[in-house]
Amino acid sequence: MDNMNTPSQLASKSEVNQPVAIPEEAFDWYDEYAHGDIDRRTFLKRLATMAGAGVTLSMLSTALLPNYALAEQVSFNDDSITATYETFDSPLGLGEGRGYFVTPKKVDGKLPVVLVIHENRGLNPYVKDVARRLAKAGYIAFAPDILHTLGGYPGNDDQGKVMQKSLDKAKVEQDFIAAAQFLKAHPLSSGKLGAVGFCFGGYIVNMLAATIPETIDAGVPFYGTPAKAELRKNIKAPLLIQLAENDKRVNAYLAEHEADLKKYNVDYKVYIYEKCQHGFHNDSTARYNPEMADLAWDRTLDFFSKNLEMKS
Repeated sequence: MDNMNTPSQLASKSEVNQPVAIPEEAFDWYDEYAHGDIDRRTFLKRLATMAGAGVTLSMLSTALLPNYALAEQVSFNDDSITATYETFDSPLGLGEGRGYFVTPKKVDGKLPVVLVIHENRGLNPYVKDVARRLAKAGYIAFAPDILHTLGGYPGNDDQGKVMQKSLDKAKVEQDFIAAAQFLKAHPLSSGKLGAVGFCFGGYIVNMLAATIPETIDAGVPFYGTPAKAELRKNIKAPLLIQLAENDKRVNAYLAEHEADLKKYNVDYKVYIYEKCQHGFHNDSTARYNPEMADLAWDRTLDFFSKNLEMKS
């Protein structure tokens, strides 16, 4: 494997293609709202102060809040994949886990597997679509829903955030550890396990790499905070760290995270996508940047191909 221990890099410039001109401050407020720092009422009240000059509160909120009808790049009816649900035991976690299990239609022998980890609101349609994209690319993908023991993703992000916040954090982490071990040992698995996650899921990718280093073979955290400092010395898997330029909260951890990765000789690469917001890969909101999302996804697939030994 080539040494991937390189300085942070800026992706090529791209303007965010938005139907409504959204001030940067509004994205910051959305980030606070998405992470539970302010409630929906406060978020909308702040947005109302920006309405005017042909831009209404409805236009701003419609642009910023998720529209999952847009988040389907691969149909659940696609005839090249098979999508089902599987459960797994999590005795140290919440008891039983359940996730969206997607394979290529024709599985010839065993295949590399990829754990897909959702944001802080359960398994929404966007993350399920990511799992289908991976299956289209030739992987077996498994996307657990941490809300399974509460009845599963409720159909809206506001309720999902409240439900996920109510869960014991230590048990949540144990659930994802159990999911990773379940997937790696699956009868269809080649024994090579990758993990990709977004926001909260990005943190979980980092946590898994540091907590169960013998299990994770490659990790791609999108705009996720790092594992606890005392755990980072355990990391063995290569990491592809994908960040947005306009994401002060997550990027504040980058310098000390990189320092530790270098200190412990971890193979890693960081890309910071210029003029992008936290969540730029999520195609259901106005934070989505199609050009940079495609570039980040191409890099993700190349990274997994290299580190999970996909055959061309």
